[in-house]
Parts: sequence; C-alpha cells; structure tokens
Amino acid sequence: MSLIHTFSGNPLDRADAERRDADWLAAAERSFSSRFLPFADLNVLLNGNTLGWVSAMEVEAAGNGRETVLLGLQDDVAHFAVDVSGPDDPLTRLGLSGGWRFEDCRFAAMRMAGEETGIVAQARAQLGWHDRHRHCSVCGEPTQSAKGGHIRRCGACNAEHFPRTDPVVIMLITDGEHCLLGQPHGPLVRTGMYSALAGFMDQGESIEEAVRREVREEAGIAVGQVAYHSSQPWPFPSSLMIGCHGKALDTDIEIDPEEMADVRWFERREVAEALDEASATLKVPGAMAIAHHLIKDWAEGRVDS
Repeated sequence: MSLIHTFSGNPLDRADAERRDADWLAAAERSFSSRFLPFADLNVLLNGNTLGWVSAMEVEAAGNGRETVLLGLQDDVAHFAVDVSGPDDPLTRLGLSGGWRFEDCRFAAMRMAGEETGIVAQARAQLGWHDRHRHCSVCGEPTQSAKGGHIRRCGACNAEHFPRTDPVVIMLITDGEHCLLGQPHGPLVRTGMYSALAGFMDQGESIEEAVRREVREEAGIAVGQVAYHSSQPWPFPSSLMIGCHGKALDTDIEIDPEEMADVRWFERREVAEALDEASATLKVPGAMAIAHHLIKDWAEGRVDS
C-alpha cells in the first residue's frame, strides 16, 4: 500500500456512470437518503470533529440555490457537496446549532479521520473551481454545471470545461549525509521553517525534468537521479503535490533571490532532531505536509542518498 497523506484516501466511488444520467442525478438530489456536505466561503461544515453531513431537506431550507456537486457513492448512498455561502449566518439557514460549525479545511483536517480529509480535498477543490469558472474561457458567456458538477458547459458556443488539477513537484535533494532545504519568501520565513523545494510543472515537461529545473532555478544545484516517493492532493486551490527524492551532482548553492529567502544544506542529525521538535536551529513541516514524509524517510535511512 502507498503512503496515505492528509487529503488523500477518499473512500467514495466517484460514480462516473451515474453522473451521466440527468434523471438519476435529479432523483438523488431529492432523496432523503442522500447526504450533503455544506461549505461556506470554502470552509467545511463540521459536527464535532467529523464531517457535518446534512439532508436534502436541510439544504432546501437553506434556500441557497447554488449548484450541488456529486462527490460519489458509498454503500449506494449519494454524497454531494454544496456551497451555502451568503451574507447571513449559514448555520442559521441550515437550522443547525450546538457543536456544528464551519472551519478552515487545513485546521479541520488536523483532527478528522484520514479518509474524511480525502473527501474534503475533492469537495473544496471542485466547489472552488465552479466559483472561479462561471464564464466560458472561449467566448465569455455564462456556463452551466453538468454531469453532477464534473464539467461546465457553455450554452453559447457549446465548449466544455473540466475541473483542473495543477501538478507541483516537491523534492528532497540529498548529498550523502546532507539534504537541501529552503525558505521561499512568505510565511515560512516568519516561522523560521525550512522545507523541501517545490514548484509548478511546465507544459511538455516530465516529472524528472521539472525536479531538475526547479532545483537548478531555486538553488543552482544540478540533480542527477530522481525517484518518485508519493503524491498528495492539496486543494488550495487545486494542486497535486508530486513528491520525489533526488541526488545532487554538486553542492555549491546559488539562490534565486526573487523566489527564495534562503537555501541550505542540513546534516542528517540536525534534521532528525527537527523532526522530533528537539532542534534549536531548525524547524520542518508537520505530518500534514508531504514535505514532512520526504524528509522523515530520508532522515530515518529509508532513502538511498
């Protein structure tokens, strides 16, 4: 079994055949057995520390009128995501109180079961895509959701638009007892944290080529062998993190100052201490991030360096 990261392990059958049937979709949206996961401003509804599924009746009472997105099936029960954002309190419109609340998906994922985070990733990414793609990129006319939210179709030019996933390579580069970690400009600098280097893939580029290019651009280091480790959906807004390990061909760092605040080689001992939160000089990402697992597997000797 592959390593299951936060925001992966989605247990739902994505129901490709069912979502093609408009009558089935309409019936499922009205069914008392169907479950709906509301989002407000892309924050997920929780009941305690679990996903806050509600019924079609509660969604109807919210009076939102936005499209639902079919997430899939589990035990023949249809599961949907729905955007209930609005100027007033969505909990009041849904008729909920007590332990119910909307919460940022990152914070929510820290406390919920692993497979639930996979559902959150799918739902947040798809709802965010619909919100950002209300108009056709070909002719500019409004688009409508189709196939249970899997596409948007333009009524003017008939163009079909599909949810996008942006591939990002994230790589731990090693040289014997040292690994390469960096700080891009932004939040990591304020926290003092160092992480694996990362960057978006270009068109017409393989994973290995993207790893080598990004490391050369950000740190001036040439990379030889590249090995795939694992991947992680990252729905902020809709990325797929492709984790790799790579071997350095040289060690002289030349930072790109526009992208990186700092890039350094760190000894295995210091990295191991940082993973145990015992280092006074180095902080690394927590277990929610794929970078943590790339670093940990190397620090604990599970990667040939």
